[in-house]
Amino acid sequence: MNVPVRVDAHHHLWDTDEREYGWMDGPWADPLRGRFGPAELAAAVRNPGEIATIAVQAVTDTAESAELLAVAADPTTPVVAVVGWVDLTASDIADRVAELRAGPGGERLVGIRHLVQDEPDPRWLLRPDVGRSLAALTSAGLVYDLLVKPAQLAAACRVAREHPEQSFVLDHIGKPDIGAGAGAWEPWAVALREIAALPNVAVKLSGIVTEADWRAWTVEQVLPYARHALEMFGPERTMFGSDWPVCTLAASYDDVLSLAERTCVGLSAAERDRVFGATARAVYGF
Repeated sequence: MNVPVRVDAHHHLWDTDEREYGWMDGPWADPLRGRFGPAELAAAVRNPGEIATIAVQAVTDTAESAELLAVAADPTTPVVAVVGWVDLTASDIADRVAELRAGPGGERLVGIRHLVQDEPDPRWLLRPDVGRSLAALTSAGLVYDLLVKPAQLAAACRVAREHPEQSFVLDHIGKPDIGAGAGAWEPWAVALREIAALPNVAVKLSGIVTEADWRAWTVEQVLPYARHALEMFGPERTMFGSDWPVCTLAASYDDVLSLAERTCVGLSAAERDRVFGATARAVYGF
């Protein structure tokens, strides 16, 4: 697939008038209600004609995944790939993946994600049925996106170690609670170092500003977290993601892109190309 140089490896599309998103559970989410589709994304992006994007699931519903794939099949949108959702506790996951792949844009399915951050069991990823499903994803050639909080990083690290042939991507640098102040650095920083030691795990520079104080965050506050992730994984396993439109709770699309660019100051041109495109294309295979 011939895609532009820059890749946004993580954003969402939704219309809350058409589907309910249970995690939007209060007035805090009011700015996220409404339609956030390809046209709205293009309006938010700097130089939209020069970017390719990966749309990521935001609800536990395969119908949403099918809709995202249909968007990715439309050459007039910047979406070139989809990280969708299937039930990892189901016994027929291979059939469910095949059903998504049989629909419009099904060839654009590059990964699967579950909202593990919302699971009360910090060891949810270690369930036997989830392990069987991860093996099926490996056979299907799909990446698994890890959406976890710091308390779940130990389980994420273990599952990635137990499935060395499976490719994993850690979303939002493991969601350190930056808004909590100095206490957020550890044990997150050590846990990130441990999971980064596994060669089958990559990381997204995404979702960082919304882990800080939405109204009072500063570049100086969040930059150490982003740079720690980049240092641990290296440019060859780090990719930029905007987390649009969630990011708009704290920053514009351009602000988030600028933060990632600041994170990469000091890298060579080839290394920056990795973070802003080549890593995502290599990991997700498009």
